[in-house]
Amino acid sequence: MNIFKFFRDVSREMKKVSWPKGPELVSYTITVIATVAFVAVFFAVVDLGITQLLNNLPFVNN
Repeated sequence: MNIFKFFRDVSREMKKVSWPKGPELVSYTITVIATVAFVAVFFAVVDLGITQLLNNLPFVNN
């Protein structure tokens, strides 16, 4: 396959893409950042809980 044909095809397909408008992009960005922050806090709390649970087990600490 010719590399130039590949990039020509890619360029042709990219013109068909429906790109989001400004407000839509801001909305998607806020949603992604909020979701990532929520998941990060959730797993941090779960990690702290498991750490506390394991630290309080009598047979783990010598």
